[in-house]
Amino acid sequence: MNNSLIIGSRGSQLALWQSNWVKAQLEQRGYTVSIEIIQTTGDRITDVSLSKIGSKGLFTKEIEEALLDGRVHLAVHSCKDMPTELPEGLVLSAIPVREDPRDVVVGRKISDLPAGSKVGTSSLRRAAQLQAMRPDLVIENIRGNVDTRLRKQQEGQYDAIILAAAGLHRLGLGGHVAEYLAPEQMMPAVAQGALAIETLTSGPGFDAASLLDDAATRLCVTAERAALRALGGGCQVPLGAHATLDGATLTVHGVCVSPDGRVVVRATAEGSDAEATGSALGQRLLDGGARFILDQVYHP
Repeated sequence: MNNSLIIGSRGSQLALWQSNWVKAQLEQRGYTVSIEIIQTTGDRITDVSLSKIGSKGLFTKEIEEALLDGRVHLAVHSCKDMPTELPEGLVLSAIPVREDPRDVVVGRKISDLPAGSKVGTSSLRRAAQLQAMRPDLVIENIRGNVDTRLRKQQEGQYDAIILAAAGLHRLGLGGHVAEYLAPEQMMPAVAQGALAIETLTSGPGFDAASLLDDAATRLCVTAERAALRALGGGCQVPLGAHATLDGATLTVHGVCVSPDGRVVVRATAEGSDAEATGSALGQRLLDGGARFILDQVYHP
């Protein structure tokens, strides 16, 4: 058994927290682990809205190349950044227990924001749902790591910003939260709050990572990713999906919203097979009007 492993990670504070968490879990199991920081395309392009860059794998491609080259044994990602189709030879060998999947507001509660308030988000999914909720708000792009976004809000560049609860919790910054948004208000991104450990399909990285897999989280995330795959698979599709598991039954709720917030398509699917249930949700969204929305996004 190869007890010495290298994790490939982005260099942001949150990415390094995630990689160090995985490192600690593996070290408790007898492995010697180091972290190699790899800059991705998404890290280099910081002045453009993610939805306008249009590339899948913005935050994963260079790390995946390092996996395939054998320079690293494991890659730790935010699962919501993962394309639904992985490069040949790679697999999600572990999806550990999920953090809080909800979105949060920093600044002021949505209902307390006066008309014309500026709200920052880099996510088309969040922006579209916010437009549907509060069309009187001004939604502006914000990029940068969590600390940068918090600083910009505190400096008054934005009246509020929307972030993932998981990132703030992991960095010990939960005190900044003004409001937690229930999935019915703001449907989370596919796999939000979950980590993905990517490895080769076999070998020391796969063997080690498999120890950290959580079966219930994997089922929920698999269903959500299947819904996204049915809608085309891009991480900037304006789709929110959230799965829960009750016994053997998966329930997956989804929403697809036009960028202007005027068309909101909701659907739900239930079942015991994660792939089939998620695919069914995706198909129901498409049949309910998501095809029109996706056409708007990809061919404006």
